[in-house]
Amino acid sequence: MGSILIKNAIIVNEGKSFRSDLLVTDEIISSIGSSDEMFIPAATRIIDATGKLLLPGVIDDQVHFREPGLTHKGEVFTESRAAVAGGVTSFMDMPNTNPQTISTEILEEKYNIGADRSLINYSFYIGATNDNLKEILNVDPSRVCGIKLFMGSSTGNMLVDNETALKQLFSLATMPVAAHCEDEQEIRKNSIFYRNKYGENVPVRLHPFIRSREACFLSSSRAIELALNYNTRLHILHLSTADEMKLFSNELPLQQKRITAEVCVHHLWFEDTSYDSLGAKIKWNPAIKTKYDRDALRGAVNKNFIDVVATDHAPHTTEEKNNSYFQCPSGGPLIQHSLVLMLELWHRKTFTLEKIVEMMCHNPAILFNIRERGFIREGYKADLCIVDPSDPWTVSKENLLYKCGWSPLQGTTFTSKVVTTIVNGNIIYDNGVVDEGYRGQRLMFDR
Repeated sequence: MGSILIKNAIIVNEGKSFRSDLLVTDEIISSIGSSDEMFIPAATRIIDATGKLLLPGVIDDQVHFREPGLTHKGEVFTESRAAVAGGVTSFMDMPNTNPQTISTEILEEKYNIGADRSLINYSFYIGATNDNLKEILNVDPSRVCGIKLFMGSSTGNMLVDNETALKQLFSLATMPVAAHCEDEQEIRKNSIFYRNKYGENVPVRLHPFIRSREACFLSSSRAIELALNYNTRLHILHLSTADEMKLFSNELPLQQKRITAEVCVHHLWFEDTSYDSLGAKIKWNPAIKTKYDRDALRGAVNKNFIDVVATDHAPHTTEEKNNSYFQCPSGGPLIQHSLVLMLELWHRKTFTLEKIVEMMCHNPAILFNIRERGFIREGYKADLCIVDPSDPWTVSKENLLYKCGWSPLQGTTFTSKVVTTIVNGNIIYDNGVVDEGYRGQRLMFDR
């Protein structure tokens, strides 16, 4: 630790972009302004950021780092290493590991893994089942990001389909309920239809017809109905259809919303014609749908109907992805490339820099009440990312840090490059070099 002076950066923060210097002292952003007016401690490291962007570190509210139990796909260490190379400084990890994170005991064991192995800041959801409400209510809301609810197909017993259990959860939850919304009955009906037609070898391009837009809309509508009935703090994850946008509002500031929405970068980047070239590499749940849906999601981000952009980073091995349709798992690795992907959409004039920072840094902090992170403010934790906005590079197997060793973005050239990532005042990624000895901190929440 120590002090770091970042000079001549273009700071993007709270709706503005401006040139300034920034001083980090120990873990904290201690001063923003002209360095000529700052007290600079001896032995301060000086970074010349002329021509570069200085952003708050990205906060990814939905990842699957696969530990414990599924570490052949990914580990907290390997995936947090990939994350920090992509400018991500904090993550919130999902409970469908092995064992599933459905008790306070298992949850704390997972936090111990984070403390021991994560290069960046971390939090872990507790998962809801039809019968673990007592465990959920025992969780300290100031120390855990939220409750993960599967209202669609899931692994093990994490599909919550009991009406009484749902009503109890929505009425008693003291943390945000983050919901995966796809209607199980609709998916089963579609699966039977296409299995009868194609057997096990359903073409992947039909994935959005099995995990259909109707399945998404039915389930999202039901979750919102419950949240309205019980005034629940509901956050719907990875929206994928234009239809669902009518369920959300942009009339209130985020701090006052009780129902919020997330979109993932793959639903903003790909559309259904991409199945022809990428196949199962872009098989996600919910499915990537049409260009019309993709463009509607982009518009909803710009108009504040959607509140957060995340990844749903979910690595699988190449061997697993090469299975037939019904045996091929859904999900893919994205966290190393989410920020540069969004910045590419800035270069294409889809989003502004300020909107990207709002959706990936500020809003996750506001939505989850994260303590002293997500903004470039004096007194806040120094979670920062320096980006060269004009240093083109191409994603290749050689520069991937995911344990699974592949990406659906291989061969894609991005215009911007993450240069340096600072976590709690420590330089953890710098020009391709990762400090693998550093460990991040547990996120805390003002609730």
